[in-house]
Amino acid sequence: MTNGKIFTSDTNQLYVEAIAIQGDSIIAVGTNAEIEKLASTETKKIDLDGKTVVPGFNDAHDHPGWMPPSANAYVVEFTVPGPDKKSVLDSIARIMQHAKPGEWITGGIGLNVLYDVTIRKSLDSLCPENLVQLQALWGHGAVVNSSAMKKLGISDGDPDPLGGWYVRDRISGKLTGALYEYAQWPAWQLISKVNHEGVIKSLSGLSDLQLSKGITSVQYMSFDFPGSGSDAFSKAKLLQRIRIIPFPGHKNGARDLSPWQHVNRNPAPNIYVSGVKYILDGTPFEQSAMNRKPYPGNNNWFGRLNFPIDTMKQILQTAYNSDEQLLMHIVGDSTMHIVLKMMKGIGKDEVWRTKRIRFEHNSTSDATDEDIRMISEMGIIIAHTPKYNHSSKLKSLMSKGITVSISPDGTDNPFVDVMMITNQMVNPDENVSIEEAVIAYTRNNAWAEFMENKKGTLMPGKLADLAVLSQDIFTIPKDKLPVTNSVLTMVGGKIVYDKR
Repeated sequence: MTNGKIFTSDTNQLYVEAIAIQGDSIIAVGTNAEIEKLASTETKKIDLDGKTVVPGFNDAHDHPGWMPPSANAYVVEFTVPGPDKKSVLDSIARIMQHAKPGEWITGGIGLNVLYDVTIRKSLDSLCPENLVQLQALWGHGAVVNSSAMKKLGISDGDPDPLGGWYVRDRISGKLTGALYEYAQWPAWQLISKVNHEGVIKSLSGLSDLQLSKGITSVQYMSFDFPGSGSDAFSKAKLLQRIRIIPFPGHKNGARDLSPWQHVNRNPAPNIYVSGVKYILDGTPFEQSAMNRKPYPGNNNWFGRLNFPIDTMKQILQTAYNSDEQLLMHIVGDSTMHIVLKMMKGIGKDEVWRTKRIRFEHNSTSDATDEDIRMISEMGIIIAHTPKYNHSSKLKSLMSKGITVSISPDGTDNPFVDVMMITNQMVNPDENVSIEEAVIAYTRNNAWAEFMENKKGTLMPGKLADLAVLSQDIFTIPKDKLPVTNSVLTMVGGKIVYDKR
């Protein structure tokens, strides 16, 4: 490839004109003249005609299968309030015109329905012979009807499961149908199995979309890979590099890692399994992220931890004693502080630095100087989710040498994320440069999965994963970034998407 503006993500040589690839790897970068000398009569030559090239983007946080498409589903636009109860029931009534008894009915909701303590009764009246599961669009809460509860083995007298909880009517004590955090696990697993073909189709469609945006690697937090998920990934025949991160649930009041113990760690040449993910609190949307300050309008509510303190200590101690990378959903500033202090009490900074512990989402807007110091000392990776954390510290963390990676969590257009972190931070001083944003999305995300020696930069010896872009993202107005596409995407030296 010659005559290009090739951004390498390597700060020692950020831009080059040309690149030489042999097999699946890069063998040289440099000027046009330097690279053209390496060509033979059999070399395939691509004239980039001035186009911008970047390393393949690495989606470091995605969740396959938890909301698979279904024939008996309605789709709504993402908002935190979500549709009102009447709209949801009207949508389900229409689905009931063709749904067969015993089939699942699914759809998205927001706080309007999630908080409605009468929703189970309404669903039971409308569709008593169908299984209904309505999911909060950001993943942290769902409601089910009585038929679904029976199918899931949930009864009104059950205690809360480890890591999650049920909502109970204050008068009758019966469950309202609302499930939070790890209480959702059985529903997710069962629905993904019932709609297995839908999961496969969803994975394939998502992969095609991501390749068109230059995403060559994806790190999936998977709750179902040990079951039907492994088969789904195999049948989807994905062309990207896939990391499966175990996302264990619970059984008999304890964390359940058993399904992952005998999983093939390399089920395909492009797929590997590593790490472990836990959700330690919720989000501000449903006010379950645990904060130092009370939520507005409720001076007595600070949020909550999903796990008991002793369970959190066990999770951290296991991470300290093993080589398995730990990733934690941490949103509340109080949750973050508690975890940091626990880590300090468990072991030495130099050992923690080798573990590359990840804090997902970067809710550091209220982080104290002490918190930031501990993050730096223990080498914690802050995996920033742009769409949820416009007020977080970003540039400040980078300036202190803290590794910031990009953790999209469902945003499949990397250029939207790049726009957000370069132009839409609440504090303009926390905006980063386009170059810093791309490095965070490529080189830093490779570091965040212990793959920095194989990918993340366009330098000799690295895998030839790259994207040729439709416009120069380094010079265009930032509000034009989201319409960028890849015109050619390459994984391991093979062209997997070509719209030139």
